[in-house]
Amino acid sequence: MNYKELRYQMVKEQVVARGIKEKPVIKAMQKVERHLFVPNQFRHLAYSDSPLPIGFGQTISQPYIVGVMTQLLDINSKSKVLEIGTGSGYQAAILGEICKEVYSIEIVEGLALKAKSTIESLNYNNLFLKCGDGYKGWIEHAPYDAIIVTCSPRKIPQALIDQLVDGGSLVIPIGEKNIKSLVLLKKLDGELVRKDVVPVRFVPMIDEQGREY
Repeated sequence: MNYKELRYQMVKEQVVARGIKEKPVIKAMQKVERHLFVPNQFRHLAYSDSPLPIGFGQTISQPYIVGVMTQLLDINSKSKVLEIGTGSGYQAAILGEICKEVYSIEIVEGLALKAKSTIESLNYNNLFLKCGDGYKGWIEHAPYDAIIVTCSPRKIPQALIDQLVDGGSLVIPIGEKNIKSLVLLKKLDGELVRKDVVPVRFVPMIDEQGREY
């Protein structure tokens, strides 16, 4: 399969055609090889317009949603970003192509180890991964210019609000059960300004015992 051709087609038809205009986001999605972040049995579907299973009951997000969330973060080459929910590592790699540093947390150990292996094989030196509870954030490297959450809690974790710089962006799916909204939150003078962007489906945010937050 010509993965490069499929990748460029994916970006053109699924991302740009749906309103993603930021050049750094487009370039990153053209470059990062999504098929390397999915299990072998799904590689032929890697550039399709859908989420895909990555094991442990988790999924890699639909390419369009990756593009939307990345663009909403409003990041640049000087940004330090926190990601909650590493999953396969694909979103982290996209972020790593755009910003200075990415700190990513995954609570499922098997996924964390696999993502670390994939990221290391691609020689990223600005991506830092750990296995842990993302609800608590990663205080050692705070504050962050932007925070992206790829799993859905019922309410916004206070730790993430505290670890976001004033003027920063937090992109997170919020909601009860299957009713979720992708939300952009801007922190201005210590207060959050909320904008609901699009209805979405995401796996729930869980603690180390598998209980939903």
